[in-house]
Amino acid sequence: MTIRFGVIGTNFITDRFVQAGLENEDFILTAVYSRTMEKGQAFAAKYAGATIYTNLEDMVSSKDVDAIYIASPNSMHAEQAIMCLNHGKHVLCEKPAASNSAELRAMIEAAQNNDVLLVEAMKSTFMPNFGVIRDNLYKIGQVRRYFASYCQYSSRYDAYRQGTVLNAFNPAFSNGSLMDLGVYCLYPMVVLFGKPKSVKAVGLMLSSGVDGEGSIVMQYDDMDAVVMHSKIADSYLPAEIQGESGTMVIDKINQPYQVKIHYRDGTVEELTQPQVFESMYYEVEEFINLIKNGERESRVNTHANSLAVAEVMEEARAQIGLRYAADL
Repeated sequence: MTIRFGVIGTNFITDRFVQAGLENEDFILTAVYSRTMEKGQAFAAKYAGATIYTNLEDMVSSKDVDAIYIASPNSMHAEQAIMCLNHGKHVLCEKPAASNSAELRAMIEAAQNNDVLLVEAMKSTFMPNFGVIRDNLYKIGQVRRYFASYCQYSSRYDAYRQGTVLNAFNPAFSNGSLMDLGVYCLYPMVVLFGKPKSVKAVGLMLSSGVDGEGSIVMQYDDMDAVVMHSKIADSYLPAEIQGESGTMVIDKINQPYQVKIHYRDGTVEELTQPQVFESMYYEVEEFINLIKNGERESRVNTHANSLAVAEVMEEARAQIGLRYAADL
């Protein structure tokens, strides 16, 4: 059963997605949407047989498209996803799936009303070593703290410092450090431990109206969670899940490749599993299998998990004064 994909967006992320998808025998690219024919042609030239569209309504109406991957700016996700879903197309939408929880609820409602699949494309939770984290968590005993950091100096920050505000630092596109990077720390946390009881956030607001960096402390019944994110500085810290019997150390929470446990007696257990494919492959595989099996929701990146993450980010944004046009 071949799944015919259309893609929205022609950036490097979409390119990586298609390359990963082509590793799956059930994936075929049949349509590319771009706002300009020139960009669409440049992208599609690498993938024979794909039709180029500059009108989104035409692509989502096509009988040659079964599913659509959305990698447009965050602010456009909801409107585009709902259009796709209302035309009976399955949707894999890049994280964050929407600007806020209200938009996400509308997307979920559209998926349910049209009996199609909607999945947030948080790739890390589908990667092999995330399964290792989940399956071995019991070994560290009572969990007391989750810590994750994703701080990466943006290649677009130099332009910002020189007075040019590119999309990455423009609030019109629902961007910023929390939405673009912090979400990678929050989603695995919610998948593993659920939604926290309380959220306390601080952040540095830039003059453009988005956050450059921030930190969040969250409380659960018997543990806490600490998340740090930044687009204006780098961090090289691994993630940790600290338990009373040991601490699980994860090299990168946004792309877990290495996992080990440091036990209290000084021993270290290496848990890392080899990864055969590029990291985006596993979300493609999950999405295709869900379609083939007639399922309408991922059991990992569930609608409830996506909503919980959106609500945590909303609360954090409210506390640091970060608002988008979509919130009005």
